[in-house]
Amino acid sequence: MLESPPAASQKTSPSPRRSIYYWKCDRPAAFHGTTGQHHHALLAPQVQTLIENHFNAPAEVHPGPGQGNHITFTATCKNLPLFIRIDDSPEHDDYLAIESRLQQTVLALGIPTPVIHACDATRSQVPFAWQIMQRIDAPDINHHFKNQQLNLPDISSSIGHAIAQWQTLQPTGFGPFQTSLTSIHPTYPDYFFLHFERHLHYLTSTGFLTETEAAAIEHEVLQHQSLLNLPQGCLVHKDLAFWNILGTPEKITAFIDWDDAICGDPMDDFSLLACFHNSEVLLPALEAYQQTRPLPENHQRRFWLHLLRNMLVKSVIRIGAGYFDRKDLYLNPHQTDLKTFTHQRLQTALTGLRQASCISQISNLKS
Repeated sequence: MLESPPAASQKTSPSPRRSIYYWKCDRPAAFHGTTGQHHHALLAPQVQTLIENHFNAPAEVHPGPGQGNHITFTATCKNLPLFIRIDDSPEHDDYLAIESRLQQTVLALGIPTPVIHACDATRSQVPFAWQIMQRIDAPDINHHFKNQQLNLPDISSSIGHAIAQWQTLQPTGFGPFQTSLTSIHPTYPDYFFLHFERHLHYLTSTGFLTETEAAAIEHEVLQHQSLLNLPQGCLVHKDLAFWNILGTPEKITAFIDWDDAICGDPMDDFSLLACFHNSEVLLPALEAYQQTRPLPENHQRRFWLHLLRNMLVKSVIRIGAGYFDRKDLYLNPHQTDLKTFTHQRLQTALTGLRQASCISQISNLKS
């Protein structure tokens, strides 16, 4: 049985994500779908019927890859390569429909992402939400990275260009989106501090952080909370990692998995890259970004502040979902074990925020 953090509020809300900072760990059914064990055989007949009804043609369906929140299938129908995602969450979350609309908006900007063919999150015909999209027949670039085949400078530059491009989307509000693609919260701190103390408490109660470490993190974040007073936010992918980017060693084919996207701070997606990578990825990405958009004021401290917040969340997820004990995941490109690296990166973010360090120093900072 996976250990969960203290339960988040389950009060009925106009949006199921109003009280959520990060869905995977803050949802009422925390860590649902993180074991990688899915019952494809039970769902396959219903999935095949959905596809055949939509396209009015026979379909060939197979279990799909992925270790995320969704059950996945691949299919072929009318010679179209398809990728299907199923959300069987007990909360009956509707974000799959919101993500589909957002993904089409991103595609219209010229950012490579799969075409959405159909989506239904109402659960009116089947007991799950579903999404049928274009299947991109390319591995994620983490595959090339692990095999030391990835052209890291060029790919990192392409990521920076794409971030600048999708940041031209500047919705109203902050945090997760509603069906209108406006965001839920009136201010950015309203979103940023959701479950902040609960996450810290969970990390101390599980022994991952000492009380002294947690107090230092809380103190430093509160010292710099004025950086969160954003007059306007922008689109943030919020799960920007190499396994959510498809392509060849030389070229990005698609950015995928927009289901955690929010309206937030321009430095947040860079800090998400920094949850796994150092300056060899960050500096080319930042340089490419600046060819289109200037970096925001106080960009370095804002980077460290968001890296610290994101590493708190990733620590909660990695403990609660048992990732520190799993050998089938590749979450850490560095030589240390995942638990040690996670703790070190938290301390690096804290030091960087405290000292207003240059982002280029990320691999050299000591706590």
